[in-house]
Amino acid sequence: MAYTPLDEKIITEFTGNVVRKDLSAHIKSNAPVPTYVLEYLLGQYATSHDETQIAEGIERVKLIMQNNFVQRNQAELIKSTIREKGPKLLIDRIHVTFNDQDDRYEASFNNLGISEVIIDPATVRANPKLLTTGVWCLPRVSYNGTTEKGVSPWSIDSLKPVQHSGFDFEEFTKHRAEFTTEEWIDVLMQSIGLNPEFFGTRQKLFQLTRLIPFVERNYNLIELGPKGTGKTHVYSEFSPHGIVISGGDVTVPKLFINNTTGRIGLVGYWDVVAFDEFAGRTRRPQRELVDIMKNYMANKSFSRGSDVQSAEASFAFVGNTAHNVPHMLKHSDLFSELPANYHDPAFIDRFHTYIPGWEVETVRNEMFTQGFGFVVDYLAEGLRYMRNLDYSQHASTYFELDNSLSKRDRDGVNKTFSGLLKLIYPHEIFTSEQAEELFTFAIEGRKRVKDQLCRIDSTMTQPRFAYREKASGEERTVQILEEVEYPDLYWRESAQNQEDQMLPSLDEAAANHLQVASALSSEIPASTPPEGKSGPQEKRLEIRENQTGVTYQALFADYLRGATLIQLEDAYIRRYHQGRNLLDLLAVVHSVKAPESEIVFTLRSGSDEYGAFTQEQEEMFEEIKNQVQPHGITFIYTYDPDAHDRSIKCNNGWIIDLGIGLDMFQRPAMGSFSLEFNYQQFRKTKRLVLNYTFEAEGNTVPHA
Repeated sequence: MAYTPLDEKIITEFTGNVVRKDLSAHIKSNAPVPTYVLEYLLGQYATSHDETQIAEGIERVKLIMQNNFVQRNQAELIKSTIREKGPKLLIDRIHVTFNDQDDRYEASFNNLGISEVIIDPATVRANPKLLTTGVWCLPRVSYNGTTEKGVSPWSIDSLKPVQHSGFDFEEFTKHRAEFTTEEWIDVLMQSIGLNPEFFGTRQKLFQLTRLIPFVERNYNLIELGPKGTGKTHVYSEFSPHGIVISGGDVTVPKLFINNTTGRIGLVGYWDVVAFDEFAGRTRRPQRELVDIMKNYMANKSFSRGSDVQSAEASFAFVGNTAHNVPHMLKHSDLFSELPANYHDPAFIDRFHTYIPGWEVETVRNEMFTQGFGFVVDYLAEGLRYMRNLDYSQHASTYFELDNSLSKRDRDGVNKTFSGLLKLIYPHEIFTSEQAEELFTFAIEGRKRVKDQLCRIDSTMTQPRFAYREKASGEERTVQILEEVEYPDLYWRESAQNQEDQMLPSLDEAAANHLQVASALSSEIPASTPPEGKSGPQEKRLEIRENQTGVTYQALFADYLRGATLIQLEDAYIRRYHQGRNLLDLLAVVHSVKAPESEIVFTLRSGSDEYGAFTQEQEEMFEEIKNQVQPHGITFIYTYDPDAHDRSIKCNNGWIIDLGIGLDMFQRPAMGSFSLEFNYQQFRKTKRLVLNYTFEAEGNTVPHA
């Protein structure tokens, strides 16, 4: 396969610590092992970018899995092989218990099915997670044939946990400095296993936010949203330092401490404890569990009896929502799916951030990368190392939060900001503008929590989520996308006082959406229309990334009305989806013209090749030309190698600066029955700014 420049750069800068991320899928087969186990092996044998060496490495890893991985239905055969032929290296999950009657540690093999195997205390001390839910290991197992009562005939000659050996942070940051911010974010995306081409900046930040619990101690994250967005992937597959448990299966002894044995629970051994399927109104968690969790999430400590224990594990709560955002805002709140005992202001206030799962893309097969990324365990060790660092001080260097924000609000913002800085700028080299982007994003995550708390608990005071940029002294207010899209529902006084009101229909929501966005965005107001005109106004319109409900009809129709000559300049009308965007714009032109009128619509665009359009472009433009001609639109296209502006100019006087151009939507899910693919109002937008100006003397005549 052809590698991208980014792949080549990753391989050069991080030789020996990267792997092609699609390889594990080729060898995983039916072996139920985490990705980090496979990538550990691939990192040993298939880190080259030479196809022949990769193929040889894959075959070797397959052979290791075939010969050493313990399939449960082959357990008796493997035990017989060890007895007859001698010690054998295995791949199995091992769990250790302490036998206090005989004062020894005993290991149990998950797939091999043997237990009470004596294991060296030094090995247990070096790998304390063996005592909790177990660890995937490479043990060499022997059979001794002893008949002594109470002594297992099996022994462990050696044991190596599947983890990377060592991490050099200074070396890591030195190589990080060779990448631009955009490149580094894409490296992290590929390391997660995702193709960055399918994600906008905001989408990438959501994916990286899922990693913050690995780099920040005692960080509490919640993500609620639709199914299929990969909410638990990074917690179950990404790191040997995280564990996923069902939200309904956890108990106080398992999570915190067992009073009978005095043994500390999961929070004492894991960096991240993720609660899967956490949502569900029918769940009935123990009240004692909820109370201890609240204390731990707030104070990093817990107690049962007289002893107080502390721990550093971060919590990630993930669950599915049954309703869309406007339904939740109308009838309750954005935490409405939580079990009743967790739908408690004191519990919810402990969350540092809320990832809006409805903004996260549903994972599709084409979104997985075939490029190179870090071997999972190497990056996991890097993230673990950075738990010892604190980058939150950078926030106070550049910004000052509004005084109305509580200590928990500030902690939420600062810890999220610190986590994102560690992930994206571990070398601590960034501009104030880059810091501000992450700071604003961090504020959004905490604001989503606090706004809903004020809705749930009417005694809470609504703070101002604003900050002052110290260098300029400018104060800026932060909004989240839900309040931009659904202001009437978001800021109503209570859930009950609108129970009888009807939600707007989908068509009404789409039609009204841009009026709302426009009112809340930065606009250049015009108190009166240009002289002699009525209707549309000059303005500056900002569209947020991931915003929905945006259509060409709402953006352009009023400004195209009455024009007979329209010029579009957009250098990037080259590919199929961009041609489809052009056709959608021509459909809007047709919708505003009188049936008997004729429109001349010209396009000036560029091409990947110099001197002419590509054949694919020519064929696409000719087909569009033939399709619109019978409907009163003459389509003329020309090539300009110097084309760079993106604008619409009309002979009715209006000029629209398109910013990034017609290609303003993120890539939709493909398919004949995909709403995103077929209808613009369902697509998520990129971030863009449109400027609408009127030239009274205008009558812009398009080029021919």
